[in-house]
Amino acid sequence: MVPDPLRSRRHALDTVDTPDTPFSTLIRTASHEQHTEAESSTFMSDLLGGRLAVDAYARYTEQLWFVYRALEDGAEALRSDPVAGPFIRPELFRTAALERDLAHLRGPGWRAGLSALPATEAYAARVAECARDWPAGYVAHHYTRYLGDLSGGQIIRDRVERTWGFARKGDGVRFYVFDAIPNPAAFKRTYRELLDRVNADDLEKQRIVDECKRAFDFNGAVFRELAAEFPLSAA
Repeated sequence: MVPDPLRSRRHALDTVDTPDTPFSTLIRTASHEQHTEAESSTFMSDLLGGRLAVDAYARYTEQLWFVYRALEDGAEALRSDPVAGPFIRPELFRTAALERDLAHLRGPGWRAGLSALPATEAYAARVAECARDWPAGYVAHHYTRYLGDLSGGQIIRDRVERTWGFARKGDGVRFYVFDAIPNPAAFKRTYRELLDRVNADDLEKQRIVDECKRAFDFNGAVFRELAAEFPLSAA
């Protein structure tokens, strides 16, 4: 197991020793600051405000492909794991949808020009490391990505459709369309119940919370590098 090191048991219990609070609530509230910072990034604000060209959206979609490939390449080996196994839900998988979007955005030869930003490489490497060596850490990355897709991701889809004229829930935005989940609200409730029952003690739960914060930090770093690549003055 390779959690983020140098976390003390005292620090862990300070955060999670609230027996009446569901873990799904703890993990959401503990990572609120990092989540808000990532959501309010300059790049996303400019992208969703229609101030960047579609190429910036395509570049962002490329970065997502690297992260989700790391998440989903490691999923099969975790299917029987007592901690991560309950979270392996194929109806969530996004890689195929991302590849269809990239073919629409970049053309059939999209793989030839694909490249990960340094921050994306670090992000995907950490996801792969957790999938390989620390299932509880994998759960943190799984939660931050997929629950975000089912929630705020729908706002992104709507903005992108209106900004660049993509067909509603069609090619270009299929990443945000969960055809296999007919009731996202019910699915999210079930997912949070899985978090509440996660097979982990208090110390491990704190490590999951810390890794969740780290996941948002990785995401924020990707946004900063995208902002540098697509400054508003060049849009």
